[in-house]
Parts: sequence; C-alpha cells; structure tokens
Amino acid sequence: MVVQGSQQGHVAQIIDGKAVAKTIRAQLKVDIDALVGKGHRRPGLAVVLAGDDAASALYVKNKIKACKEVGIESFFHKFDADITLEQLTACVQALSQQADDVDGILVQLPLPGRLPAEGVLQALSPEKDVDGLTTISMGRLLEGKPGLRPCTPSGVIELLKQNKVEISGKRAVVVGRSNLVGKPAALLLMQHNATVTVCHSKSEQLDEICRSADILVVAAGRKQFVKGSWVKPGACVIDVGIHHDKNEQGQSEICGDVEFAEASRVAAWITPVPGGVGPMTIAMLLSNTLTAYKMRKGVK
Repeated sequence: MVVQGSQQGHVAQIIDGKAVAKTIRAQLKVDIDALVGKGHRRPGLAVVLAGDDAASALYVKNKIKACKEVGIESFFHKFDADITLEQLTACVQALSQQADDVDGILVQLPLPGRLPAEGVLQALSPEKDVDGLTTISMGRLLEGKPGLRPCTPSGVIELLKQNKVEISGKRAVVVGRSNLVGKPAALLLMQHNATVTVCHSKSEQLDEICRSADILVVAAGRKQFVKGSWVKPGACVIDVGIHHDKNEQGQSEICGDVEFAEASRVAAWITPVPGGVGPMTIAMLLSNTLTAYKMRKGVK
C-alpha cells in the first residue's frame, strides 16, 4: 500500500532516539566525573512513587538504573496506594526544603486516582522540578525565562537538533494539548522560531492541518490516530505516543499515535515506537538533574 503523496519505494530516515540518548548519557557521565574529580559531591535525584502501577514501577526502575550509569545518586521513596495527600505532600516538601543532597525531585505520574497530581506537584521547589511541571516552571517556559523544561518536549527538540532538522521558520503542528507534552512542546518550538499550530482530536479538518506541517509532533494519546495520508511529503514526524496491545496472533505489540508504516513512506524523517522519543525522556531527566545541581551549587 502506498498512501497519497508517497513515492514508490520511499522510506523515511529513522530518528534513532536510543542512539541520541546514549550520546547524551555518555557526555553526562564525563561531566559528572569531572565535577567529582574537582571535589564536588555527585548530583542527587529523588524519585517519589505512590501506588502499585506496574508501568510506573518499571519506569522508576529504568530511571534509577540510568542514574547509576551516569553517576547520579538516586533516592527512592515508595508509598502504598492508600497514602494520604498530606503525607505525600509532606515528603515532597521535605525533599524540596531540607534535603541538600537532593538536586532534583521526580513525582512519578499517574498518582493513585484519588490523589490530585497538581496538589502534590505544587509542593515541589521549582529549583528541583526536573520534570518542569510546576506552575512556576511552566510560567518560566511561557515567558522564555531560564528554568527546567519538561523532559519529553525537551527530548523532542533535541532529536530535531541532533538529526539536523531545521526548525527556524518552519511550520510545526502539535497534535495534543496536555501540560505534560503538547503545550510545552509548542512553546519550545516557538522559542526555536517555528510557526506553530496546536490542535487535538476535536479540531476540524485535522487531517488538513497535519498535512500542512513541516514538523509534525503527535502526542494525542490515541493508538495510530494520525494516518499516513495526513503527513506532508518530506515532513519530519515525531511520535510521542506509546501503546501496548496484542496483534491478531495474540503476541504483544507496541505502537504509537501515528500509523508508522504508511507515514514512513511519505515523511523524510520519523521516530519509531519504541526507540524514538521514549529514551530521550530519561536522558533529559538526567540532564535536568545535572542542570539543577549546577544552578543550586553555583558550579559550571
């Protein structure tokens, strides 16, 4: 099958998030070892996990492993699902205000259903907000002021830069409007001089909007939502979504928000799922932790 606007035999260049993340982690290890060699302590990242969500537990395990690889100290705070908002907030506040060896704090989302994420996140010091999700961090992003940026959108920008995809002056379309990805991705693209349109599942003529994009970032949270026929020939497609499913044979299958096979026959660049944006999220979390450490300690 060849979608409208595609060329027979054309295959997009794969944007390898694993390779870019590996390069970032290697440089972080060099930088951290150099700081330790000068007599400084290692940066510290505290991860707070509430509940028994299996996916969250796996993410936390991978983050702690990544910290060890680059030389960041990790502090794991695990709570049962019945923890109260007051108890969880008290933990975050103590890490923010009293733990001098903690430079970054990550509250693993989602929290158990009855706990409001916003209430917990706002107890977090912006200087240690390595996920860039507090109101102050988001405000700094909106105003273009220095601060810690959300990890996944930062990873999107880094993938574009590392693969020499021109951003300045280009038309970018972001499908999705979440505080976690969609909104900050749009702001970061604007800061890099892209002309940005933000749309979502309820946008009219969504296929036409997507087809106008030189850079198409899809964070809709819906399996294979964007079709190959929605992609402009020669565009760069960044698929932020990840969905675990079973195919007709009952085998485990992972896919994103974009119909990869069809889109790759049209796009010039495309991220795979898995192996695209996912590895970048952890890499940027580690990078943010080192940045927070340097800002707090006044070291370069």
